[in-house]
Amino acid sequence: MNSLRSWAQQIQHVCNESGKHLKQSASMRSLQRVSALQKQLGKQPKVPKPVTIVLTSLVLSAALGQRFYDQPRLSIGKIAPETITAPRDAQVENKQATEEKRRAARSISTPVWMPDVALSDEIRKTVQSHLDAGLKLRKDAGEFPYVELEKLSEPTQRYLRKAEVWEWKAILEATQAPNTQLVDRISDPVQRRAATELFRNKNQTTLDGLSGLEAKITTAQQHYVTARSQLSAPYDPTLFDVSDVAWQKMQGEVMATLDRMLMQGIAPGLEETYVRNAITLNLQIATPPETRAIATQILVSALKPNLVKDEDRTRQQAELAANNVELVMVNAYRGRAIVQQGEEITQDAFILLDYFKLSRRETNWWGLVALFGCVSGSVVIFWRLEQRYHPKGLRNRDYWLVGLMCLSTPLFILVNVPSTNLPAIGVLMGTFYGSVLAVTGVGLLTIILPIAMGLTWTQWLPSAIAGLTVALFAARVRSREELAFLGLGVGVTQGLLFLLLGALSGVAWYSLLGGAVLEGLLGLGWSIIAIGISPYLEHLFDVVTTLRLVELANPNRALLKRLAAETPGTFQHTLFVANLAEAAARKLGCNVELVRAGTLYHDIGKMHDPLGFIENQMGGVNKHDLIDDPWQSAAIIKKHVTEGLVMARRARLPKVVQAFIPEHQGTMTIAYFHHQALQRAQQDQTIIVNDEDFRYDGPAPQSRETGLLMLADSCEAALRSLKDATPDDALNMINKILAARWKDGQLSESGLTRSEMSAIAEVFVQVWQQSNHQRIAYPKAK
Repeated sequence: MNSLRSWAQQIQHVCNESGKHLKQSASMRSLQRVSALQKQLGKQPKVPKPVTIVLTSLVLSAALGQRFYDQPRLSIGKIAPETITAPRDAQVENKQATEEKRRAARSISTPVWMPDVALSDEIRKTVQSHLDAGLKLRKDAGEFPYVELEKLSEPTQRYLRKAEVWEWKAILEATQAPNTQLVDRISDPVQRRAATELFRNKNQTTLDGLSGLEAKITTAQQHYVTARSQLSAPYDPTLFDVSDVAWQKMQGEVMATLDRMLMQGIAPGLEETYVRNAITLNLQIATPPETRAIATQILVSALKPNLVKDEDRTRQQAELAANNVELVMVNAYRGRAIVQQGEEITQDAFILLDYFKLSRRETNWWGLVALFGCVSGSVVIFWRLEQRYHPKGLRNRDYWLVGLMCLSTPLFILVNVPSTNLPAIGVLMGTFYGSVLAVTGVGLLTIILPIAMGLTWTQWLPSAIAGLTVALFAARVRSREELAFLGLGVGVTQGLLFLLLGALSGVAWYSLLGGAVLEGLLGLGWSIIAIGISPYLEHLFDVVTTLRLVELANPNRALLKRLAAETPGTFQHTLFVANLAEAAARKLGCNVELVRAGTLYHDIGKMHDPLGFIENQMGGVNKHDLIDDPWQSAAIIKKHVTEGLVMARRARLPKVVQAFIPEHQGTMTIAYFHHQALQRAQQDQTIIVNDEDFRYDGPAPQSRETGLLMLADSCEAALRSLKDATPDDALNMINKILAARWKDGQLSESGLTRSEMSAIAEVFVQVWQQSNHQRIAYPKAK
C-alpha cells in the first residue's frame, strides 16, 4: 500500500509540472486519474453492519444495564439459603414504608376551604332580584283585600279573586234570585259562603252596593289573571295570598338566613336535600308559616356552593401531615436472626441485610445477556426501518449522533434527574431524521428503560408519552416558532399525564398538583434544551433539517446577498431555475426545501469572475472574445464549480447543499468552446483536442433533487429564449433536452426514472407559461 501511494504521489508531481499549459491534455487526464486514485486510497472501509450492530448493542447495554452491575442475590421474595444473624445492634429506616405512609397522609388530608366573595355577592344579587320580582308581581296582582272586610271576608275575597269564569257566573246568577233559595242549592261550601255574603250586600241602597262589589271583584280578577300569567320560578300562586305584613317580614328573614348560610359556607358536592334541610331549620326561627315555603324556594333556587379550595393551604396542610408521619424503623439486635433458613425474605429483612452488606450484591450476567438481546433486537428494528425509509442509509456521523442521544438518557437518570429526556430526543430525532425513526427510537427506549434501569412510572411514563407525541409531529414544523409551540404542548401534555395517571392510581389530585407542575416544566425545559442545542448539532454533525434549509433559502443570507449584488444576471437565472426545480420536486414528492436551498447556491462560484458568464455582461463586450482561447475559456467556466465549493465550505453550507454545485453540471461537455476547439483543430493539424478538457469533473447527479436541478438548469436558457412559441413547441424543445441528458447518462445515478421525464417536462412548461403570460398593450399617450 505504501509503495502504491508513493507511486501515485510521484505521478501527481510529474503531472503538476506538466500541467502548467492547458493544452497539454494528456497530462491533465493523468492528473485526474491520480486524483481519483488518491481519493480511492483515502477512503476507509466501512464496518460491516453485523459488527456495527453488535458494538452498538454492547455499548448501549453497558450504559443502560446499571441495575445489573450491583444486584443483590438475597432480595425481596427470595428464599434464604441459611439463617443470617445481625452482627450488631442497628436501627434502619424503611424508606419505602415511610414514603407510603406519607403518601397516604397526603391523600387523606382534609382540604382547606375558603369562601368565594365574588360568588357570594352574586348569590345575594340573585336573591334580591327574586324578591324584587316577587314584589312587582304582588303589585301587578293589586291590593288585597280589595273590598272592606265588613262586606266580604278575607277567605271570600281570596276565593273570588282567583275564581274561574264559570264559578263567578254561577255565583252571580244565584244572587240574582229574590231569596236565598238558589244560594242554598250551591253544593260547594266555599262557593256557597261567597254567594251568601254577596246576597247579604244585595239590598244595600248605597252606590257601593252589589254592582260596586261586582266591579271591584271583576277588576281584582283581571289583575290576578295578569299577574299569574307572569309567574315563574321560584314563585307559585301562593305568592298572592301572603299579606303585606308577612311579606315584609319574610324579606328580612330571607336575607338574614342567606347571610348566615353564606358565612357558614356551602361546600361543593353537597346534595340539595341537605341544603334544603339547612334552609328549613334556619327559617323556622322567625319566618311566618304562611311565607316559609316561598322563602325556602327562593333560597333553594339561588344558593349554590360558595366555598373554593385554598390550594396553597391545602398543600401546606398535606405536607404538614406527611412531615408529621413517624419514620418506619426496622430494628436489629446483635446475634438475633434477621431471616431464618428456608424463609422468604421480606422487605424489612432485606433492608437489614443490605444495611449490613449481607445481601450478596454481584453482577447479574444473565440479566445483562437478556438486556443485550433486547437492545440488539431494538437496534436491528431501528436499522431495518432506516433501510426502509432512508434507502441511501444514514452516515456514520448520523449513527454517532443517534447513539449519543440514546446514551444521554441513562446518564441523566444516573444523576437523578426527576424525568427522562425522551421529549428532547423526540424533538431532535424528529427534526433530524423524520417521524418514523424518531417514534421508533423513542418507543424502543421507552420499552427498554423500565426493564434495564428499574424506573417507576412517574420517572418515565409521562415523559415517554410526551416524547412519542413530539417525535410524531416534530418533522412537520417549518419554523422555530412552531417548534416552540410544540415544546409548550409537550410540557402541558407531560404535566397533565402525570396528574391523570396519579389520580388513576388513587392519589388525591390536589396532592399531585406540585408534581404535575414540575413535570410540565421539565417537559418544557427538555424542549427548550433541544431547540437550543439543535443548531450546534446541525453544524457539528452536518445534519440538514427542514428549518435549516428554510433559513438557508432566506435571500438575506450573506452569500445570497453577494450573489444578487455581484452577479445580478446569475441571480435572476438562479431564481427562475429554482422555480422550475421546486415545482418539479413538489410534483415528484422530493424534498422541496432541499431543492430550493441547493438551487439558490448552485452557481455561487460565478462570483469569482462575473464577466466570464454572458448573463452578467449586460450587453457589453464578451470577455471570451478578447481571450480568444477555447481552452482558457473552458477553464474559466469549469472554475465556477471548484470556486463554488470553496465558497460553500467557507460559508459552512451542509454537504447535501454543497452537492448541488458540482452535480448540477455533472460530467457534461462545455459544448460551445468544445466546438470552437474542434474547428481550430481542423485548421491546424498539430492541435489535439481532448474531450476531457471541455467536460465538467462531475460527479453526475447522485440524488433526485440534484438531478432535477440539472434538468431545470439545462432548460432555463432555452425557455427564456422562447417568445411567441406555443406550449406544444416549448414541450417539444424540453423533451429533446431531457432526452439528451438521459442518453448522455447524466441521470443514471440520480434515481430519476425515464417515465418521470414527461411529468417533469409538463411542469417546466407550466412554470414557463406562468412567467411568460401575455399582458394588455396599453395605448400610448399623445
